[in-house]
Amino acid sequence: IRDQSRYIYAALHEINLHLVLGSILASLVVFAFMRSWRSTVIAAVAIPASVISAFGMMWALGFTLNSVTMLALVLMVGIVIDDAIVVLENIFRFVEEKRMGPFEAARAATADIGLAVMATTFSLVVIFVPVSFMSSVSGRFLYQFGLTAAVSVLVSLLVSFTLTPMMSARMLRAEDGATGHDAARSRRGFYRWIDGFYGWLLRLAIHPVGRVVVIVLALGVVASAIPLHGLVKREYVPSDVDEAEFELFYDGPEGLSLAAMDEAVQAIDQEIRAVRGVRLVLLTAGGSFLGRVNQGNGYVRIAPHDERTVTPARLWDGLRRGDPLAVFRGNYTQREVMQEVRQRLRRFRDMRITVRNVPGFNIGGGNFDIDYVLRGPDLPTLARYGEQLRVRALQLGGMIDLSTTLRLDRPELRVQVDRDRAADLRVDVEQIATAIRLMVGGDQEVSRFHDPFLDQDYDVQLRLSEPDRRDPRTIERLYVARASSAASTSLGAAPQIGLAPGGGLVRLDNVVKIAPAETASRIDRSERQRENRLRGVVAPGYGQADRIDALRLATAELNLPAGYTTVVSGRAREFERTFTEFLWVFLLAVIFMYMILASQFESLVHPLTILLSLPLAIPFALFSLWYTGNTINLYSALGILVLFGVVKKNAILQIDHMNALRREGYDRRTAILQGNRNRLRPILMTTLALTGGMLPLWIGTGPGSEERRAIAVVVIGGQTLSLLLTLLVTPVAYLLLDDLTRLLGWRPRVRVDQPAAAIHGAANDAAPVSAVGGQGTIARNAPARSSELAPSGGNGDGAPSAPRELEARPP
Repeated sequence: IRDQSRYIYAALHEINLHLVLGSILASLVVFAFMRSWRSTVIAAVAIPASVISAFGMMWALGFTLNSVTMLALVLMVGIVIDDAIVVLENIFRFVEEKRMGPFEAARAATADIGLAVMATTFSLVVIFVPVSFMSSVSGRFLYQFGLTAAVSVLVSLLVSFTLTPMMSARMLRAEDGATGHDAARSRRGFYRWIDGFYGWLLRLAIHPVGRVVVIVLALGVVASAIPLHGLVKREYVPSDVDEAEFELFYDGPEGLSLAAMDEAVQAIDQEIRAVRGVRLVLLTAGGSFLGRVNQGNGYVRIAPHDERTVTPARLWDGLRRGDPLAVFRGNYTQREVMQEVRQRLRRFRDMRITVRNVPGFNIGGGNFDIDYVLRGPDLPTLARYGEQLRVRALQLGGMIDLSTTLRLDRPELRVQVDRDRAADLRVDVEQIATAIRLMVGGDQEVSRFHDPFLDQDYDVQLRLSEPDRRDPRTIERLYVARASSAASTSLGAAPQIGLAPGGGLVRLDNVVKIAPAETASRIDRSERQRENRLRGVVAPGYGQADRIDALRLATAELNLPAGYTTVVSGRAREFERTFTEFLWVFLLAVIFMYMILASQFESLVHPLTILLSLPLAIPFALFSLWYTGNTINLYSALGILVLFGVVKKNAILQIDHMNALRREGYDRRTAILQGNRNRLRPILMTTLALTGGMLPLWIGTGPGSEERRAIAVVVIGGQTLSLLLTLLVTPVAYLLLDDLTRLLGWRPRVRVDQPAAAIHGAANDAAPVSAVGGQGTIARNAPARSSELAPSGGNGDGAPSAPRELEARPP
């Protein structure tokens, strides 16, 4: 009846669909910008080459194709193509704008962009690898995720440096670019307007007044992360996962007979079957391990996703029938079914019923959303405080199906011995306990019976019949033996009680009083302390973390006496452990990224400029979570890690090209304007390719889509919404830090590696190295100034028409 393979196959099929659709969308982005089918094929090949190569690592390490590794591969679709896009775009630009042949362009452009691609890839790897070394239970699940993602990214670097240049040299054609003196074909159309708008904004941003505006805007965005973090709910894993199945737990009043419990369960079954979409119901009572007669659990399966959600199959079927809107009618989710089940089961007021999702994975212990533990020495006190906390939690709201594990409602007969009267009648307390144990509890072996026909021996058990042992008056009529008067006690020795002839018997009601009472059916302990657990489910619209905080405040109001403590357990405890480790992962990722970037750029300042893009993206990621109704959970935390890796890519491309232009002899302002505009197209392409690769995760409605959607929301929202701001903040920060290093005397010696290269399609304000008498000169060891550099000759776009040698001039 319960078969987890159904969900596994359905979820993996959905992930496969996302993988294919994401690859197609990412490839179409290349075609939209480059307008060349050859370029599209070259970039698209990088996706299967990187993904299939990762299978080899998975096979070597014994990984399986599961939801974690497949999720890593789907996320990498938009990332592994980034390196190929950056290299391909640079080669295409050399062919289009510099009129190079494909072979020469492939060699020169790959060398030109190699540093930026390596910095991007290695800084991504140092983000994913620390995830694999998290020590929590979640870390064991993410171990395969981190290594799979890291290997896929490393393979994409190899592909971009080998396969992409080789295919570009063989497949690209010089005639695909500009014709005659016209502008490059790929820079016409819609991209011309984008390029012009960005150039206008960039000139405003680097103006002294514009710098102040950009800085204030950036600081305001970063500061907004604090209130946004308070608005977004937090939980361990998404609570609204639709698996087309859920569980029930019900607990009836103590003393309920099995027949009465069976009748109640039959009524519960009828109520559940009346809910729409319910296909199968399995309810049990009184048969589980350590379970009592009044306890039970249930399993409910509802209609599969392709019958009640928007799916490609239903959309295609509607198109064939001429009714495409049919896919949007009559849809419902598992959460709606569970809510209706809760409403119907409220009529069973004497039973505590919990309806919850099937746990996605076992964390060791209770898988309840709320598992709040009270510990202390006294059972009645624990039960009283637990019930007070349960009532208070219901008043606070946001928590449903609340129940406590310790309830003093099990009926029992309590025997109170009159010790003075027993001493007068010479009745030992041990004899009283023995008599009650034999008659009520029973003795396993009081004699042996031999069956001569079968030649078998059997144990003879002694016990009162059930009606008699439930009747206090019958128990009181039992007799116990009196100690004889010959009982002697020697000085310094324990009394020796012996039954001697003439000791006699005494009726039990002469020495004891039997009174009905209530006690706990079971006593749970942890860490050598008795405990009472408050368990429940977080209601829709609330977060697990804020409900735990509310319980802690409610506990503080109870003023628990000394010796009574509280602790969080279950998913909430794992949530706190996991996110504490994630904070360390974030910190290590930033440190490792700085080290990688500092070694690549041979600078301590440029990595700071690049890493400034990280705090700018976080507020937009939090805003995306809040706006779409998602929460901060295990999967969205993974999305923030992925966002950390991809958002700095833009800054790496910008700064690397600006530095390259300055080394070629361009002044600072020209290098900033020209470098950022040259890198605008690959930045837009990689950003949209990443968005296209993750778009199926965002709009997917299949099994497990709620978990994958959290990652897509974070990455797409954080990357796209922060794109324009980072495109402006990075050059402004580059300017400010450059001024600061010059002011502090940290300015490195300027090295001119080669003449200023012609860059076609540039703005009219571009100013290459000056030429005097046909020969350009530049001062070494001193920054070039715009007033000292003026174009001499050229092709009308501000760049020299041909390379010229540079002659050193003393500073």
